[in-house]
Amino acid sequence: MKGVQQTNIVLVAALFSTSMLLQNCKKTETVSQNPSIESSASNKANGNNFKEADLKLIADNFVSPIGLVAIPDNTHRLAVIDQIGKIWLLDAIGNKMATPFMDVSAKLVPLSPFYDERGLLGLAFHPDYKTNGKFYIYYTAPRREGGPQPGSLWNNLSVISEFKVSASNPNLADMNSERRLLQLDDPQANHNGGTVAFGPDGYLYISIGDGGGANDVAPGHVADWYPVNAGGNGQDIEANLFGNILRIDVNSGNPYAIPQDNPFVNKPAMDDIYPYGLRNPFRFSFDMSGSRKLYAGDAGQILYEEIDVIEKGGNYGWNVKEGFHCFNAAAPSTVLPDCPEVDNFGNKLIDPVIEILNTANPAPGRHALTVIGGNVYRGHDIPGFQGKYIFGTFSQSATTPNGELLIAQPSGAGPWNYQEVSLASFPNDLGQFLKGFGQDLEGEIYLTTSSRLGPDGTTGKIYKLVLAE
Repeated sequence: MKGVQQTNIVLVAALFSTSMLLQNCKKTETVSQNPSIESSASNKANGNNFKEADLKLIADNFVSPIGLVAIPDNTHRLAVIDQIGKIWLLDAIGNKMATPFMDVSAKLVPLSPFYDERGLLGLAFHPDYKTNGKFYIYYTAPRREGGPQPGSLWNNLSVISEFKVSASNPNLADMNSERRLLQLDDPQANHNGGTVAFGPDGYLYISIGDGGGANDVAPGHVADWYPVNAGGNGQDIEANLFGNILRIDVNSGNPYAIPQDNPFVNKPAMDDIYPYGLRNPFRFSFDMSGSRKLYAGDAGQILYEEIDVIEKGGNYGWNVKEGFHCFNAAAPSTVLPDCPEVDNFGNKLIDPVIEILNTANPAPGRHALTVIGGNVYRGHDIPGFQGKYIFGTFSQSATTPNGELLIAQPSGAGPWNYQEVSLASFPNDLGQFLKGFGQDLEGEIYLTTSSRLGPDGTTGKIYKLVLAE
């Protein structure tokens, strides 16, 4: 589920019918993989004294499951986000309930079955859900009138809403309880971000992509401080909320309040923003114990994919940089020889901790159509995985469902080494598109997959990562 990259957008479309700043520059390498980033592709996780893992099928017959969320009420139920607009519950032993917990498909912009980045994208249960019954979703509604500029229409309306559970049935949502917190007129169909999650501080975090298109320079992408790449939303924190992760207080205000320790409160920027400089942070998660850090997977364009450790007020570089490299909007398949190390506020452009070659990158090494951010393993079923970051690749191409499951040891500043997880029943790759992850209250990790590129069919599956028998 990535921001469609410049080369991939051709495939998908066909199948669908500031001089001072430039003085402080950083040299960059040619198009290549930093050899310290990835362990040998043949060196799987059990090669480093890990126990061999496997995937256990938990539930199936979903359309396009893009994530799984644990319900914090001691019932051990899990909620599956199906992109087409449905939330399904799995009971304490993994049985899929016959009726969806929620169906907002009628509220969505019409989706393309072949490929789409819109739909029902995120779900978060309030930390006090057991007593207040509140939960939050991110979905893309039909566009409002108007557009980002004359002759150009909005594509959709990105909506963050609060709902409540039914007062009479804990397995059904109250569809009449919607309270819209945030609405964003979205200029393009792709790069929507989509995760909503509560942090350990009790605030709601929301990932918003850069608005779509390529290079961050399409209609609806404002000018910024870096004239070399002519834009855009990722580096702007004053005009709109695109290209950021937001942090809001849903327990106060109307419709919400801004935490007073947000990094841009009382500064010339939008107060909702927590970090910025992101392209399409489709999936992020908090370490549920240990460091409690925030990890985000950010989809690149046509050369590099990245995993970031998010810091308050941090600038993650897009569209000045893509991964560790200087981005070139005029020729995205090449890198610029240099680019700024800091932005117009004097904030350092933060490098990722993990970089993966994009499918369109000709350099040798592991390739990904997009990276899928995962979770830090805090379970107990797989010895040796405790504290490791589990993530993956959506697939290695747009035509073959061959996602991969990867593992890394968090180790401060990047680049981190990472490896493929050895799976007993999947010796080569997953054989499916990896669309998302989830984690239960015990810290065990789940994968959401489908053999279809887009929201179509009923091949969607939920797997639990387990110790191989």
